[in-house]
Amino acid sequence: MSLNQRAAVRARQVVELFTARGLTLVSAESLTGGLIGATLTGIPGASAVYWGGAITYATSMKARVLGVSSETIDHHSVISAQTVSEMALGAQQDTGADFALAVTGVAGPDPQDGHNVGEVWVGVACPRDGVIGKVVTRAYNFDGTRSEIRWKTVVEALQLLLEEVMGD
Repeated sequence: MSLNQRAAVRARQVVELFTARGLTLVSAESLTGGLIGATLTGIPGASAVYWGGAITYATSMKARVLGVSSETIDHHSVISAQTVSEMALGAQQDTGADFALAVTGVAGPDPQDGHNVGEVWVGVACPRDGVIGKVVTRAYNFDGTRSEIRWKTVVEALQLLLEEVMGD
């Protein structure tokens, strides 16, 4: 099964689970450039659960659109647990969605700011006891082409989201 097919399977699982539970989702994407949103909206019925997303490819957009602090960027870089956490929280808080899925990293072809190609961070902002503010992050080191790294990010981001929703 190809990576984009695997991503579509995960997206279908997300849409079905979120529909069954009456949950909503937004995304905040960097290296994937909208692939998460496109993959989710390729599933019939996604509009019932997926509200939309922000593509914040440039560092300045992460700050302007999602509220990632300059201190976080200066001290941790845009490719970090701290940045992906602030991306997810910014998207969740701005929209009021139940969950927010955020991704940042290096797809290549060159390293960025001391981070190797394939380093990816995924963050899921989760509601806990009705309180916004909990983010689960996970780091990945993917091999492959730029396209493969981006698709692997989509697959694993959707998988982490499923794990967090199922863990509720």
